[in-house]
Amino acid sequence: MFPRLPTVTKALLIANVILFLLQQPFLLGMQTFEPFMLQPWQQGFDAFSPGGNFQPWQLLTYGFLHSGFAHLFFNMLLLFLLGSPLEQTWGEKRFLVFYLVCIAGAGVCQLIVGTMLDNPATVLGASGGVFGLLLGYGMVFGDRVMRLLFPPITMTARTFVILMGVTEV
Repeated sequence: MFPRLPTVTKALLIANVILFLLQQPFLLGMQTFEPFMLQPWQQGFDAFSPGGNFQPWQLLTYGFLHSGFAHLFFNMLLLFLLGSPLEQTWGEKRFLVFYLVCIAGAGVCQLIVGTMLDNPATVLGASGGVFGLLLGYGMVFGDRVMRLLFPPITMTARTFVILMGVTEV
């Protein structure tokens, strides 16, 4: 199916797609996965009831759940485009550890910022991991020239990473 995709990148893509399909109402439904979404810090621990509280495993599991097709599509597109060259450069283990640390780190940041702003929210999606890959790509392949589709301009990967960081904050 994806003969040139590195092993871990392929496994992550497949896992995300399978979990997204299982989240659909005609299969298990989104409610089944609520204990695995990143829940805000609250008093008490009751993660297996709807709207449950934070549990440690959620710092990784939320990164494999998505709220809709577009959310999944764009995260997986970036995982495909950025993950493949990084995994080929770093190797399977280093790439996987980096990706999972980025997901967990983004989750911790979300919990802290949500608490500080008194705006706690349930979080799901691979965006934290994907933005970590974007940063890694910019650091490793910073001088590579990229051509964007929209707008149709050319820039280095380093410049692209900086622009993405500025526009997303």
